[in-house]
Amino acid sequence: MISPLKLKGRVAIVTGASRGIGRAIARKFAAEGAKVVVNYNRSEGSASRLVNEITRNGGEAIAVKADVSRWGEVKRLVEKTISTFGRVDILVNNAGVMFQETFLNADESIWNQTIDINLKGAYLCSKEVAPIMLKQKKGKIINMSSNSGIYHPSALRFVEYVASKAGMNGLTRALALQLGPYVNVNAICPGWIKTEMVEGADPQLEKMVLEETPLKRFGNAEEVANAALYLASDDSDFVTGELHMVTGGRGMH
Repeated sequence: MISPLKLKGRVAIVTGASRGIGRAIARKFAAEGAKVVVNYNRSEGSASRLVNEITRNGGEAIAVKADVSRWGEVKRLVEKTISTFGRVDILVNNAGVMFQETFLNADESIWNQTIDINLKGAYLCSKEVAPIMLKQKKGKIINMSSNSGIYHPSALRFVEYVASKAGMNGLTRALALQLGPYVNVNAICPGWIKTEMVEGADPQLEKMVLEETPLKRFGNAEEVANAALYLASDDSDFVTGELHMVTGGRGMH
């Protein structure tokens, strides 16, 4: 028996979808029948290649350039989605940055960029899609957070990033209250996932992370995409306001 597609006919916006976890989520959603809006800010070539890949495989996708920290650009992103596909069923707030600077060496621009993209971007995108989802009486918002925004001591290295992800967790729970009963809002908190964002990390740090991880390996973007699929599908209709850990057991509590 062929399993039915979990997202057939639904429309998903994935921010920061030109690489890493966002790219894996866009692929997964398209494979499960969703029409996907691939948001990017700088990587036009990567976004175009992803759209071409999805369409070659029989899916539907468009690439839309938008800086999620700018409200006007977020509005255009959502307007383009509506004009092309007519609705928004799923929003994945994945766009993010991490600067590997110590607290004492970081300057104000690093704080501003991190908070503006990681946290303000999720706020603005959610604010734009929420009225559409409420009118539809159905919607799923998935925020890409991190286990560094919760509790784990060795994950609390980069102050600005940690603050943005802790804020993302609070935003998730507040929106779940604000937008229920029609819109489910959840966060995924990955552990150490091998993507472009962590390239060039200190080998000693990677060794320490592995020692702290019961499964004794790093995660990959596809495993995070599997969690996103669950939260985007009807399987999670009774789940909201939750922080979904994908860490290999690192920092379990």
